[in-house]
Amino acid sequence: MSDTRRRVKVYMLNEDRQWDDRGTGHVSSTYVERLKGISLLVRAESDGSLLLESKISPNTAYQKQQDTLIVWSEAENYDLALSFQEKAGCDEIWEKICQVQGKDPAVEITQDPIDESEEERFEEMPESSHLVDLPQCELNKLEEIADLVTSVLSSPIRREKLALALMNEGYIKKLLQLFQVCEDLENTEGLHHLYEIIRGVLFLNKAALFEVMFSDDCIMDVVGCLEYDPSLVQPKKHREFLTKTAKFKEVIPITDSELRQKIHQTYRVQYIQDIILPTPSVFEENFLSTLTSFIFFNKVEIVSMLQEDEKFLSEVFAQLTDEATEDGKRRELVNFFKEFCAFSQTLQPQNRDAFFKTLANLGILPALEIVMGMDDLQVRAAATDIFSYLVEFSPSMVREFVMQEPQHNEDDILLINVVIKQMICDTDPELGGAVQLMGLLRTLIDPENMLAPTNKTEKTEFLSFFYKFCMHVLTAPLLANTAEEKSVKDGVVGPPKIGAVCPDNFQTAQLLALILELLTFCVEHHTYHIKNYIMNKDLLRRVLVLMNSKHTFLALCALRFMRRIIGLKDEFYNRYIIKGNLFEPVINALLDNGTRYNLLNSAIIELFEFIKVEDIKSLIAHIVDNFYKALESIEYVQTFKGLKTRYEQEKDRQSQRLNRYRRDARAMEDDEEMWFNEDDDEEGEAVPPIEKSKPDDEFPDNYGKFIEAIKVKESEDKENLPKRTSSGSFKFTFTHSAAAANGANGANSKSVGSPPSPASPNSSSAKSTNSPATAMTKAGLVGLVDYPDDEEEEEEE
Repeated sequence: MSDTRRRVKVYMLNEDRQWDDRGTGHVSSTYVERLKGISLLVRAESDGSLLLESKISPNTAYQKQQDTLIVWSEAENYDLALSFQEKAGCDEIWEKICQVQGKDPAVEITQDPIDESEEERFEEMPESSHLVDLPQCELNKLEEIADLVTSVLSSPIRREKLALALMNEGYIKKLLQLFQVCEDLENTEGLHHLYEIIRGVLFLNKAALFEVMFSDDCIMDVVGCLEYDPSLVQPKKHREFLTKTAKFKEVIPITDSELRQKIHQTYRVQYIQDIILPTPSVFEENFLSTLTSFIFFNKVEIVSMLQEDEKFLSEVFAQLTDEATEDGKRRELVNFFKEFCAFSQTLQPQNRDAFFKTLANLGILPALEIVMGMDDLQVRAAATDIFSYLVEFSPSMVREFVMQEPQHNEDDILLINVVIKQMICDTDPELGGAVQLMGLLRTLIDPENMLAPTNKTEKTEFLSFFYKFCMHVLTAPLLANTAEEKSVKDGVVGPPKIGAVCPDNFQTAQLLALILELLTFCVEHHTYHIKNYIMNKDLLRRVLVLMNSKHTFLALCALRFMRRIIGLKDEFYNRYIIKGNLFEPVINALLDNGTRYNLLNSAIIELFEFIKVEDIKSLIAHIVDNFYKALESIEYVQTFKGLKTRYEQEKDRQSQRLNRYRRDARAMEDDEEMWFNEDDDEEGEAVPPIEKSKPDDEFPDNYGKFIEAIKVKESEDKENLPKRTSSGSFKFTFTHSAAAANGANGANSKSVGSPPSPASPNSSSAKSTNSPATAMTKAGLVGLVDYPDDEEEEEEE
């Protein structure tokens, strides 16, 4: 037995009535003890695993199509198909199936699934009625023929008998000859009957009839019959469209006549299914399943034939990348590849992999780089579709290509930068193309699909490449729309401040929202690289300018970006936010929103609720110290009061912890003297008096701890700290009043004053340190979070 003769592809019909490829293997028919009968077995050619094990049931209807296909149903909505590489192998298995079922191998279908009542009626019929008697194929019999064809559609067994009769007598070609006569005579009634007849024959759903109807000799007459729908006032001009309007463009001449014929046939049959035939009703869904299969297997065959013709593909790529190629020609080449890639989706996974690897080896990515930079919108759109197929197939292949580019190209013409610029420059008001490109970029920078086991450095190398060569291109529109400006008031130049330069243009706002969505994804998945970029570019400050936008969706995107950063609970980010006073624009937005109960209000409150629930101490301290006065009037939620409570609780805990180690200065000296005067030899003496008056856990139990306690005391005596007034007031004011929370803000009341940093006290607070009325202990000033930096500063002092 030849291997190629038994080589098959296994297909299964899915819920969407599309054929899913289950793999390639070799078929055999053997007796299986477990199934108690002769069965079809298909073992995968790759690893020998069992792809199919199906018992040949005596009652199952097997159908042979196109000489190399066997199709059958094993259960309701469970259709299977074997596609043979060679006709001989198909004939061999078909004979085995017919042998098991006791059928003549000459038939195209072994039997029809029929319900019990119909089977009983069929058995009761006289023997002569088993055959369908077709009327003579004449003009005056067309109405009778139409009634016959329409009447059998409800009966599977009668459909089969009619199909056999039509095949045996060559009836289809005779009907099409009558069509030409009716057209010549302008016999409208006859043409309407022919429409019903041809439509009914298509609904017989028989591959053998399709082979005749869709042959080069007959297909245009079939289309012609379908033009004369009785429900239409005027017949459609489908033939005129197919012959004159629709032009077959050969970007490179196709010399294989069989391939050309297959391409023409597939296009026309697809046209019949999609355009001419009405959308099938629920009851007619299965009537055209064989037609769908016919188109599917034709596409598989076309892609396979083109892929095997290496000379053809090489020539296409040579012209696509040739600078001398005219723009019109290049447009046709790109559209050809788009269709080619779309057809490739019908291939099984192994063959699809080989297909895209072939394209990659021929240079599809450098070619895309050229055409995506062209001015022609149609060409760019087609190139984007091709690029999406490649990214979906293998993001790693695309990443590997783009990382090699800096060695040869400038930053401006890197493939990813070309994609980003196309996204930024999308002229569509709805940014349809930009959304598609953003999704592709997201796939490329997603660490989840970076192949760590095979290439452990891919993630590090590609992200380093992206942030070095591409990130500045992506963020350019964002930085341009949030420009810096110096605040000048009363002749005094203040610190740098971000001006409220917000895009009022809806399309620009949509673009910035897309960019922010991508940056938010980076924050969540890239950690180290995006953190450095945000810190170096002060990116969060620039993003929060967009909280002033009149487009609420853009303000929410900016807020979501900050929320994702805070959600990481990274102390580096927290320090950056505190140092830059970056809660100010968020709180201003909340106060400006007034009493409106909308998504912006809820999103901002959720941000603070998260900080409270997660007990992020540094942010709680910052918010309460600097903004509580502006927020305490908001009482419809308990979030801000909860933050205050958390703050007070942490302050009490810190005070108690510090008080546990505090010592009176004289007591510390007595402790030190007693420690050194203690006689080590007098083991039986009583414990010194100081130890009796102190709990065991408070007294240093070794010399090192004692010396540390002395250092704490000395640092207390030396340190000058800024003081808070006994009433708890703050040294800054808000332009927002309590009324602002109720929606009564002025247009210019936009900024919350920034307090002096606790690490650098001002002169007035330093001078008031010695005042008895306002002096405070160390316990009242301890920070809510201990930073390593603070300890270093104390040691330096």
